[in-house]
Amino acid sequence: MTDLDILAAGSPPGGVLVVAAGGIGDAILLAHLFPGFAGLGEAGEKLTLLLRADAGPAAFLFAGQASNLANVVTVDFARFGKSYFYRRRVFRALRATGYRLAVSVDYKRHPKLDEALILASGAPDIRAMQARPWSKYDGQLTRNRARFTRLYDSGPVLTDKIIRWAGFLQWLGGDGAPPVLNYAPERLPPARPLDRPAIVLAPFSAEKRKQSPAALYAKIIDHIGDDYDLALTGAPGDLDANPEFKSMAGRPNVSFDASSFEDLAPLLRAASLVVAADTASMHLAVAMGAPTLCLASAAYVNEIVPYAPSIIPANAHFIYQPMDCQSCLGDCTREAEAGMYACVAAIDEMQVLAKIDEILGGQEP
Repeated sequence: MTDLDILAAGSPPGGVLVVAAGGIGDAILLAHLFPGFAGLGEAGEKLTLLLRADAGPAAFLFAGQASNLANVVTVDFARFGKSYFYRRRVFRALRATGYRLAVSVDYKRHPKLDEALILASGAPDIRAMQARPWSKYDGQLTRNRARFTRLYDSGPVLTDKIIRWAGFLQWLGGDGAPPVLNYAPERLPPARPLDRPAIVLAPFSAEKRKQSPAALYAKIIDHIGDDYDLALTGAPGDLDANPEFKSMAGRPNVSFDASSFEDLAPLLRAASLVVAADTASMHLAVAMGAPTLCLASAAYVNEIVPYAPSIIPANAHFIYQPMDCQSCLGDCTREAEAGMYACVAAIDEMQVLAKIDEILGGQEP
């Protein structure tokens, strides 16, 4: 990744700026379509990808995907929103680069954050999707519309994110074919050598209401038995934030792995199974080709999880409890149950164990 000051000093005039202000899960998914966005540059033009700082750990997925990718830069949105001096520095760096074309890939946009960034680029051609309605900011989003060169109507709010991006890319003049959600072999890291078959558990989420309970994962570990090594994965602070999982990490065949996504990818490639919450780890596991079981909420049905039937790969499996309030996009109106979304609390553990048996039983010894 590149510092903003280096970006401004070292980039030739012109080129394309792509702003992707979603979280790390969105960045992992965007990597499937990124070659198409990189192809928007004219002959000899370089491209800069701007990510939100907390999506920076996914930057390795974009390396080598496009010969014209000059820089991947990150912006700390929390700091950007609070510090006038940091905001001015970011604006100056973007404007000094002199982009010909700036593209926002985000449907949900904040008028004072990602919209402010792309509009501050000063590019003569600024394109985006029409922003998702957001009652708190609709007035500002409406006023900003006039400052975009072109806006794409990407369809209803409940549209699969990948399908939405593919349509946007086609509208921009790129290849809008929906991608395969497994990375091509040449993009995959070597699988980690293993002494025994391994299963990865990725139960933690920044939104704790999306997490299935520790008791379910304990039953999964008991059900799998001693024939596998199990890696309980998460960020360095996840065990302290979820102490009910600590006893699992102390079992003889279970270890806690706080590797970065880049270092975790080889283990995902080698894993016999990944069981995960609806998180970036799940999207990465699917992309790496690992047999993946997602224990999902119903909050994002028809928006991203489960993936749209037309693009779901064979290694991706989803269990969620259908609800009359599903597709709330995280704006849950129900009381939490034991700290979980009601739809997560309703997941049937016997269904989970049966699906694990089905996935493992279908693999060659």
